[in-house]
Amino acid sequence: MPSGRKRATALRYGSGDAPKVIATGNDLVAEKIIEAAREAGIPLREDPALAEALATLELEQEIPPELYKAVAEALAWAYALSQRMPGAQGAAAA
Repeated sequence: MPSGRKRATALRYGSGDAPKVIATGNDLVAEKIIEAAREAGIPLREDPALAEALATLELEQEIPPELYKAVAEALAWAYALSQRMPGAQGAAAA
């Protein structure tokens, strides 16, 4: 992806299932995803490589096993952050 271009991907994680891609996009769409996450109090994590990998998935597709470790790290980061920031929930990669 060219330098300076934005990409964002949002995941939903429910009990028992692997996280699913619920939104992904570039540029203006990425900005809308980021804006919605901020408004909802969802922590944003900058991880361009993870966002790029997740963007190859279809909407509502569960993440594949090869991304479990990277997504688990992002979720652990979001959980730790939410413990320090009341009202924070979920995670989005940008």
